[in-house]
Amino acid sequence: MADIEANGETVDLLVNNAGFGLIGRFAELDAARERQMIDLNVGTLVDLCRAVAPAMIGRRSGGILNVASTAAFQPGPKMAVYFATKAFVLSLTEALHEELKPHRIKVTCLCPGPTRTEFGEVAGFRGSGLFDRVAMESPEVVEAGLHGLDRNKAVVVPGLVNKVVATSTRFAPRSTVRKIVGAIKY
Repeated sequence: MADIEANGETVDLLVNNAGFGLIGRFAELDAARERQMIDLNVGTLVDLCRAVAPAMIGRRSGGILNVASTAAFQPGPKMAVYFATKAFVLSLTEALHEELKPHRIKVTCLCPGPTRTEFGEVAGFRGSGLFDRVAMESPEVVEAGLHGLDRNKAVVVPGLVNKVVATSTRFAPRSTVRKIVGAIKY
């Protein structure tokens, strides 16, 4: 941020898309790697939002697009920390959406479902027929996110299947949701 300011530049749009996930049982995953996930998915995202918000407030313009996941809407056995980080991103982003709206700053949380990227390989997916059947292409996810930010929507869930997944968790008991998510084979 100091380099940006020193060069007379400003951040008009922040896209927080860096993150990764890990598949496995919580107590068996590498603790240091889980902490790295929290630091990147949560800590760095917060730091960057905090770094750009004051100047955006001063200019009365700007946009922040934080990328969470449909994982943000439910607990995730076998990906517990990842799901929890995305729930944090969703909650923070919705709060910032309301706080920064009076300052004419747009804040949106993009919550894609499976998307064809290197995410699955990094997370440890072994190839999932379900993932392949429902995965969206990244350009359409990006387009949905930017369109939602332009309209200042607080939350954007691209794709019909993803919308059904995200909203259905509101109507099912959490104990049922946990069991269903826990039964998914990655």
